[in-house]
Amino acid sequence: MTENTALYVYALLPDRQGAADGVTGLDGRPLRLAGVPGTGVAALVHDATPAPFQGDDDQVRRWVAEQSEAVTTVWERVGSLLPMTFNVLVADDTASGRSAEQRLGDWIREQEDDVTGQLTALAGRCELRVEITLDRAAATTGGPAASPGETEGDARSPGMRRLLAKQREQREKNAAGQLADTLHAGIRRRLLSVAEDLRDRGPAHRVPGETDVLSAALLVRHEDIDAVGAVLSDAQAGQPALRIRFLGPWPPYSFTETRPHQPAEQAAR
Repeated sequence: MTENTALYVYALLPDRQGAADGVTGLDGRPLRLAGVPGTGVAALVHDATPAPFQGDDDQVRRWVAEQSEAVTTVWERVGSLLPMTFNVLVADDTASGRSAEQRLGDWIREQEDDVTGQLTALAGRCELRVEITLDRAAATTGGPAASPGETEGDARSPGMRRLLAKQREQREKNAAGQLADTLHAGIRRRLLSVAEDLRDRGPAHRVPGETDVLSAALLVRHEDIDAVGAVLSDAQAGQPALRIRFLGPWPPYSFTETRPHQPAEQAAR
């Protein structure tokens, strides 16, 4: 059996006694805080072998979900943390005789000002995800009229009917795209009036017959979550063809400016 000579790192956070009590991570592994004396910062970790977690897609999705659940649980307890990505490992250095915990602690000490600054700035904040699309059929109802050929479809050959249908589909796409651009600007401006920051993201879901309007992560104070919901409700009321997905609150994955996992990953190599 391979000895646990590494730490799997989930997040950096304020060193709060009991923050990880009863919390489990990947495959039910118990988590603990690895405090760094003199800094007020700790790492949320489990003891591990130095090999990364590898498996099929379903297994990796399960691990990612378990990591997210663990990080969210601890975040709700302490109010601020810097989450890591999947498979961040710091290993013992046999050449220097430094343990994984010593190496991680040394790196945290080097980055202490930046880490504590981010923890302070993100305290009381959460991340929300907003995805907005436009149902093209609903958006273009009453829009550009069908061409004369389409109203006489029964007299046309199958090939001509297919061509006319494609032309109409393209007109709908063009009209929906123009409307989406207009809606994007207005919704983005209104969201930024209630959120502290907004980061554009690629859409997580693509549905046939829909045009992308906006896909973004928002950094929001907990007390402003309802205000974001109100902006989205107003947008939906103004344009019923909008399809809105509103997710969260989550730890601020998209707003951790300095990624502590990068030096940790390098240390593990």
